[in-house]
Amino acid sequence: MTDVVIIGVDLAKNVFQLHGAAADGTVVFRKKFTRPMFQRFMADHPRCLVAMEACGGAHHCARELVRLGHEVKLIAPRYVKPFVKRQKNDAADAEAIVEAAMRPTMRFVEPKTMEQQARAIVFRTREKFVNQRTEAINALRAHLYEFGYIAPQGIGYLSRLEAVVDDPNSDLPELARDLCRALLNHIAQLTASIEDLKRRIDKISKEQETSRRLQTMPGVGPVGALAIETFAPPMDQFKRGRDFAAWLGLVPRQNSSGGKQRLGKTSKMGQRDIRRLLVTGAMAVVNWASRKGAAEGTWLARMLSRKPRMLVAMALAGKMARGIWAMLTRQEDYRNPVLVGVA
Repeated sequence: MTDVVIIGVDLAKNVFQLHGAAADGTVVFRKKFTRPMFQRFMADHPRCLVAMEACGGAHHCARELVRLGHEVKLIAPRYVKPFVKRQKNDAADAEAIVEAAMRPTMRFVEPKTMEQQARAIVFRTREKFVNQRTEAINALRAHLYEFGYIAPQGIGYLSRLEAVVDDPNSDLPELARDLCRALLNHIAQLTASIEDLKRRIDKISKEQETSRRLQTMPGVGPVGALAIETFAPPMDQFKRGRDFAAWLGLVPRQNSSGGKQRLGKTSKMGQRDIRRLLVTGAMAVVNWASRKGAAEGTWLARMLSRKPRMLVAMALAGKMARGIWAMLTRQEDYRNPVLVGVA
């Protein structure tokens, strides 16, 4: 198998499908292995390029194959799908991975380190707990609404609901009162877990130089800095700041043809976690500037004078993405501009 230069691997929990190809794309072998057999096969195989989809378990598998001396390329699944011929099965998927990896203009995903994946678990776990807490609060609001007790949305009004449940003079049936108390206890446990994770994130942000640098930009906090450091690829993969903004989905969607530029809404086709946090941070900056007043003559002041706040926040999120690229490529802290160019 010395003529095999690339192997496409369709990953699964127990059974891996392999597609070996020569330099010209000629099929050399198609094999199916269990996980232990795959590890032994790759350990004995001469060094070559291994291509896989960037799916669950791919980053761990990439690290193991690199340790065995192979070169590994990860491809986003959406870039592999166009190369699947007719019917979809494991063999067709493995062949499509090879076809995609051999394209000279293909974009690859940088394999994550174990430390990055550990930080990703912190981020995802906190996000999960926040969603579960929101769900529990909404359930409590809905249950008490059936008995005529109303409270606005948001955790800030949880005390009103708690007061109703704890009030012995309220006309809640005892069964409903006990179940609402159970929900309140569950919410309290989730809040404690979220606060613990927040402290962990703050500690990580203080220890990492990149996170500290990112937080010098207005609108980027510890959670946003952790997301950027964890999920964003190395900035040297992007030629300019706009490329990073496009990777995040913060550029207009194009429907251009015949030399005519037609730009639509924000594409939202990139990394949604970072994009959501940048938009949230940008909205906080815009709200603060709306209340306190932006500096005279700045880009933000001009935009707020003639555009809706949400549109300004989306534009500012794009500028933040470009600024983050510049900060990380130049290894500089954020420098607040006094005057900037016209939007």
